[in-house]
Amino acid sequence: MKRFRILSLLSVLAFIMLFTACGGEKKAAEEKKAEPLEIKVSYIFKENEPTHIAMKEATDAINQRLEGQVKFVLFPNGQLPVYKDGLQQVVRGADFIDVDDLSYIGDYVPEFTALAGPMLYQNYDEYVKLMHSDLVADLKKKAEEKGIKIISLDFIFGFRSIISDKEIKEPADLKGMKIRVPASKLFIDTLNAMGASAVPMSFSETISALQQNVIDGLEGSYATNYLTKTYELRKNMSLTKHFLGTAGVYISTKVWDKLTDEQKAIIQEEFDKAAVNNNKNLVELDKELVKNLEDAGVKINEVNLPEFAKLVEPIYKNIGITEEFYKHLMDEMEKIRTEQK
Repeated sequence: MKRFRILSLLSVLAFIMLFTACGGEKKAAEEKKAEPLEIKVSYIFKENEPTHIAMKEATDAINQRLEGQVKFVLFPNGQLPVYKDGLQQVVRGADFIDVDDLSYIGDYVPEFTALAGPMLYQNYDEYVKLMHSDLVADLKKKAEEKGIKIISLDFIFGFRSIISDKEIKEPADLKGMKIRVPASKLFIDTLNAMGASAVPMSFSETISALQQNVIDGLEGSYATNYLTKTYELRKNMSLTKHFLGTAGVYISTKVWDKLTDEQKAIIQEEFDKAAVNNNKNLVELDKELVKNLEDAGVKINEVNLPEFAKLVEPIYKNIGITEEFYKHLMDEMEKIRTEQK
């Protein structure tokens, strides 16, 4: 009898241990299941730049609305891969968002390079309207076939123009001037086509090059001019608007497909809202920066845009698009401008 009791007790203890173990495993599985999907968001913008502020606005709202489900973590200032390397992370299916210029998608869908081409836009509204056209909707589908889901293309951070001492109005005024550009073939070809002598150079070397007159000027935005105090060295800004600085938000189709319809809708809604706020704030920031520059003695002048635009047309033939697409693109831009009048 005593042995029977011992065996019975051991059986009960074994059952309890088994039940506890199963419960622990179930609890661990539930906790693991409850962990949110963490998605890293990478870009080159610094914490004080409008695009970072817009990204924080969007991701804070998403994290709050999808708490416990999805968590976006920001990595500004190039802490993680950006540019081509960043987009490769997306294509490979990493839990990763790349916030970058449209031209990088051009490595997968060449027509996107044209959307970042020279002298294409005259104002911010033209750009946003093109991004929401049927033309670009078709390109987005092509990007998805390459594994790239485009959440947004709407983030703008300003036009790039010529900063120098000489006032530029016509292409002849720019002839032979040594202008610093980033080490990008598209930038180099564009400035050379406009009549300048493009000098590829890292920005860290640019200020000293201006001080020593190694270069005559550079190209950049109002923010570039003011925040880097370039205005102390060059007192003229000619609004060639040869490039519009923009950024898109890209995620892997594999990651996107893991999300529920509700999660997708919330993410889309918050990035759309942040883009509208970003671009609205940019208009006000431009006004503020123009006033600050003029107060600092900078003269800001308009240029003969149609003449400069003619000079850069051949560049579109060298970026991998067909004549048919180029014509379609120009027709779409003309349609947008007609509707704006």
